[in-house]
Amino acid sequence: MLEVGSNAPNFRVQNHRNETVSLDSLKGTRVVLWFYPKADTPGCTAEGCSFRDLASEFAEKNTKIYGVSFDTPEENAAFAKKFDFKFPLLCDTEREIGLSYGACTSKDAKHANRIGYVISPEGKIAKAYPKVDAAKFPAQVLSEI
Repeated sequence: MLEVGSNAPNFRVQNHRNETVSLDSLKGTRVVLWFYPKADTPGCTAEGCSFRDLASEFAEKNTKIYGVSFDTPEENAAFAKKFDFKFPLLCDTEREIGLSYGACTSKDAKHANRIGYVISPEGKIAKAYPKVDAAKFPAQVLSEI
């Protein structure tokens, strides 16, 4: 896990809408990165739906939500459509974000570990969550920002 107060590693990756997203482009906004193992599985669905249901409250706190998995844009697009996720799902198929943020230890990792981060508007790690309860994490992080 990255240390609180350290610079958040930049990334540049496609989301489920085939748009390019980079952390540098998000400066000035607080960001929640939630890493999940696999699109459309029970825990990931519970976590995503909780973020969806709390999205307006995150927006009120100038916070953007980004899910990150190793799934393809097509898999994540189907997941987002099925559960009406309005926030982007980042498709880290090369494991670059996962490796730099500690969600995996190798490019051969099958799935991301279920971890989370809050990144400050200045691009620093504000909070790190090395173990996440899928059902409770969205409300927990919302209460802590």
